[in-house]
Amino acid sequence: MKILIAENAGFCFGVSKAINTTIKEIEKGNNKIFSFGPLIHNSQEIKRLERMGLEIINDIKDGKNSKVIVRSHGVPLEIYEIAEKNDIQIIDSTCPFVRKIQQKAKRYHEMGYQIVIIGNPTHPEIIGINGWCENKAIIINCKDDIEHMSKYDKICIVAQTTLTQEKFNNLSKIIAEKGSEVKIFNTICNATYMRQSACEKVATKSDAMIVIGGYHSSNTQKLVEISKKHCNNVYHIETANELPFEEFKKYKVIGITAGASTPEWIIKEVVKKMSENNMNEMMEAIEKSMVTLRSGDVVEGSVISIKSDEVMVNLGYKSDGIIKRNELAEDPNVQPEDILSVEDKVNVYILSLNDGEGNVLLSKKRVDSIKHWEEVEAIFNEERTVNAKVIEVVKGGLIALVNGIRGFIPASQVANRYVEDLNIYMNVEFDVRVIEFIQNKKKVVLSRRIVEKEELKQKTEAVWASLEKGKEIQGTVKRLTNFGAFVDIGGIDGLIHVSDLSWGRIKHPSEVVNENDKVNVVILNFDKQKGKISLGLKQTISHPWQNIAEKYQVGDVVEGHVANLVDFGAFVELEPGLDGLVHISQISNEHVKKPSEKLEIGQKVLVKILDINEENQKLSLSIKEAENKENNTNYEDNKNEETSEFEQYMNNDEEVTIGDIINKKE
Repeated sequence: MKILIAENAGFCFGVSKAINTTIKEIEKGNNKIFSFGPLIHNSQEIKRLERMGLEIINDIKDGKNSKVIVRSHGVPLEIYEIAEKNDIQIIDSTCPFVRKIQQKAKRYHEMGYQIVIIGNPTHPEIIGINGWCENKAIIINCKDDIEHMSKYDKICIVAQTTLTQEKFNNLSKIIAEKGSEVKIFNTICNATYMRQSACEKVATKSDAMIVIGGYHSSNTQKLVEISKKHCNNVYHIETANELPFEEFKKYKVIGITAGASTPEWIIKEVVKKMSENNMNEMMEAIEKSMVTLRSGDVVEGSVISIKSDEVMVNLGYKSDGIIKRNELAEDPNVQPEDILSVEDKVNVYILSLNDGEGNVLLSKKRVDSIKHWEEVEAIFNEERTVNAKVIEVVKGGLIALVNGIRGFIPASQVANRYVEDLNIYMNVEFDVRVIEFIQNKKKVVLSRRIVEKEELKQKTEAVWASLEKGKEIQGTVKRLTNFGAFVDIGGIDGLIHVSDLSWGRIKHPSEVVNENDKVNVVILNFDKQKGKISLGLKQTISHPWQNIAEKYQVGDVVEGHVANLVDFGAFVELEPGLDGLVHISQISNEHVKKPSEKLEIGQKVLVKILDINEENQKLSLSIKEAENKENNTNYEDNKNEETSEFEQYMNNDEEVTIGDIINKKE
C-alpha cells in the first residue's frame, strides 16, 4: 500500500499561536485562565487544555477580574468594550488574517458600503466579523441566499478565511450584480489555500482519502468537500479509533491530510494505530512529513504569505517559520515582494526554533551570503567587472552591494576624477572591479575608477577607429586658446585652428564659439601615434564664392565694412570670407591721396559691385558709385596713374588675400 501525505497538514499559524499562548499563560499559574468559547474546533484538544486548567466561558462577563483568551476566530468589537468595563484582561489570539477582515469590514461599513460576508453564518469567525460592522452585514452561504438580497449603491465583499476558492469566485460574481460600486476582497487565508491545494493534489492520485479533524471544524469540512470531488472514498475522522482498517486493505493508494485545528498528537495517534495494523509505510510518510529542525540548519521551505515587515514560510514543521525583513537581504531598502512570491521555494537558515510565540525564526540573507561570497571570490580571481549598488555614504568612501555582499569603495576609487560630494552616488548602480578580497575578515574593496579607465580606453579606441578624413562629426567645445579651440569628439580632443574656424578673418576663437558649445566639425587630418586630430568648423559650410552668382550681381549696392586699408585702396568685407577692393579712385568724387583720409578700419560703408571675377575670386567695388548713383562718370574714364596696382590685383591669377597685403606692407 502506498501512502501520499498532503503538505501543510495540521495546525495553521493562527491556531498554533492560540494554543501556544494559552499553554504559556496556564504555565504561569498566577490566575484562572478562561477562553471565550472553545479555543479550536477539536474536542480532544479542548479536553486536554481543560485538564491543564483552561476553563471555557460563553459569556464574557463570566471572566470578570480575570484573564480571558480570545480564540483565533476573533470576536465582535463590543466584546472588547464589555471586557474593559468588567476589568477583564484580554489575551488576544485572533488570527492576523481574521483581524484584517474585521478591520476591512469596519472601515468600509463606516464609508457607507453594505458589507457582505461569504461563509457559514453560525461560524464564530463570521459572527465576530459581523460584530465589527454593527452586525449589519449580509451573510451569504449559497446562491439561494443572494436571491433575497436588495440592490445597493455600494457593496464590500469579504470571505471566511476557510472558504474554498471556487465557492468564493462563484458567489462573489453573482453578488457583484447587486451593487453599482462593488469592492471584492479575497480574504481566504493563504495557509488555507495552500492546504486545500495540497489536499486536492493528493486526492486526485488516491483511491481513498483520510481527513483528520473536528467534525465541526469549517476548514476540515472544506478539505472533505475537496477530497470528495476528486476521490470516491473519503473518510473524515477525529481520532485514530475511527480508522476503518478492514476497508483500507482494498486500496492501493491512500491519501491523508489534516485540518488546521488538528493537533500533532492526534495525527501521531493515527500513525501509531495504523502502524499496529501493519501500515508502517504511512507511519514513515507522516513522520517524514514532520521534519526535525535544529538551530543552525539550512532547510528548504515554501512561502505562504508576504507582509511589509516579514515573510511566512512553511517548513513542514509543527510551526511555520518567519523571516523578519532585516533577515531577508543585505540591502535595507529591499521590499519583501520584490524578491519573493507566495509558493516560492526558498532556502533558509534556522535562527531559533521558538521566538516566544511558537514561531521558528529564519534568515534568508545568511544562506544567500554563503553563496554570494563564493561568487564574489570567483569574480575577484577572474578579474571580472560586476554590478554594484551604492547603499550608504561613509567617511572616506561608499558602501555598495555586490551580489548581496557589502563592499567598500574608497573615495579615490569612486571615479576617474576628483568627486567633491559623494552623496550624488546614493542608490546609484554601476559596474565595479573587486580589487581586494579577504573572506575571513569579511573585507571586499571595490573600484569604479579602474572600470572608468577601461571604458574610456575602449571608447577612445572606438573613436580612433571611426576617424576618417572629410567625415563630419559632432563634438563639444572644451577650451579656447589664442590659436584655436579644443573640441571633445567622444573622449578625445581635436583642435580647430583659428584659421579653420571661419571663412572670414578673426582675431580670437571666442568670436565664433564658446566653451560647452555643441558643434559640427570636419576631420581634416589625424595622427594616432602623436595623438593629434585637426578639425575644421568653416568646412561644414560652403565657401562664399561657391554660390556668389546667386547672391550678388554687378551693379548691386550692398553694405560691408572696411577690413583693411592699403596705399591703392581699401578692402571691404561683404560677409565672412568674401571681400573686395575699393580702388583709391573709387573712394570719393574728390581727390584722395590716402584711403585713410576718408575711411577707417571697421567702418560700415555702402558699395556698388563693379566687377565679379569668379575665376580669380576677386571683387571690384565702388563707394562713390554707391553714394552718387546719378554720377555718370564712366568707371573706365576715371582711371589714373594709381590704377596700376589695382589692375595688377584684379588681373593677377595668383590668389591675393588681405593677409597677403598686410604681410607685404609689414
